[in-house]
Amino acid sequence: MAFSVVMPALEMAQESGKLIAWRKKEGDRVSKGEPLLEIETDKAVVEVESPADGVLAGIKASEGTEIPVGQTIAWIVAPGEQPPADGASATAAPAARATSHTGSAQAHVAATPAVTSAPAASAKISPKARRLAKELGVDIAAIRGSGPGGEILASDVQAASTAPAASSAAAAKSAGRLEVPTSLGRIMAERTTNSWTTVPHFFVSRDIDATALNEYRNRIVSQVETSHHVRLTHTDLLVALVARVLVKHPRLNGSWTVGGIRLHDHVNMGVAIAVNDGVVAAVIPNAHTASLADIAIQRRDVSERARAGKLRPADIADATFTISNLGMYEVDRFTAIITPPQAAILAVGAIVDRIVAVDGQPAVRPMMNVTISCDHRVADGARAAMFLADLAAAFRAPAQVLG
Repeated sequence: MAFSVVMPALEMAQESGKLIAWRKKEGDRVSKGEPLLEIETDKAVVEVESPADGVLAGIKASEGTEIPVGQTIAWIVAPGEQPPADGASATAAPAARATSHTGSAQAHVAATPAVTSAPAASAKISPKARRLAKELGVDIAAIRGSGPGGEILASDVQAASTAPAASSAAAAKSAGRLEVPTSLGRIMAERTTNSWTTVPHFFVSRDIDATALNEYRNRIVSQVETSHHVRLTHTDLLVALVARVLVKHPRLNGSWTVGGIRLHDHVNMGVAIAVNDGVVAAVIPNAHTASLADIAIQRRDVSERARAGKLRPADIADATFTISNLGMYEVDRFTAIITPPQAAILAVGAIVDRIVAVDGQPAVRPMMNVTISCDHRVADGARAAMFLADLAAAFRAPAQVLG
């Protein structure tokens, strides 16, 4: 029995994925769970595992191709078995969204014989593509859709916007150099624009004394680094402390949905990581219960995979809150844009010695600015202020919070 390998959907709004590389070639033996190919999604480059044991056959997509979610791109067959005819395809594209959260994505499986899906009666355009066309000033009527049934995808709009005619017209108006953004760059532009224009942001900022935080790190750093062979950073401490404080502030760890405010019973902490062509938010799951050593190890591992372009689906899935720390770049303070459907994001600046009042007298203390960006549909200023007050208290007594 043959099994189809289809382009999986790794997130709710994903319409297509770009095939970056095949890890196996036509005729190779593969084992279930073995890395089969690499795809680029709206968030990162991820590995896709083989759905079954067998032989890779009937490859239908080449590297660099943009492929709609649910489309069959290859088959896994028994030795000596021929792949099904081109008319056969996977029938349950939505099932491709069932992504493994313990490793790489496993390609959606459909046993043959499969049913050929009926073409759409007329060409359609996805909401995402419609928004992008409006932003880029692209005429939808002039686009030929590449999706199922001729549906116009965001990739079709992007291709139309960078066509030679559009490029030459733009060049005629400007003598400057046109830099075409990478896929990740385009995705960041679209997502931040969507968040900024649809989510009612507000910001609450506070300066926090980091004296106790520094002392705590200095006291335990050698113990953690010696026993677990991992560098303990201030970001690791932030993840641990913020996650534990969030447990007491469920609205800030919630999500805005059409049906109402979803309150999560866990804290999956997103950590913004700079890569060559943008920023990705890698996720540390259940950060509210994870030890400092576990957080440091996970942060190190996902950072290495992010910079190598080898993130797994579980590395970027299901964040409930995000921390963006620019302290290592000597930034004093900044505000960050929320990543929907999350309700908030915390921007963290550098720890800098400043003169502050202590018991009515001037003193030098290591101070850190934190600014929380909130979705006003989920939380208000008072809730944000109380969260920062509890976070400041945790900074003053990290040993009591973390043990």
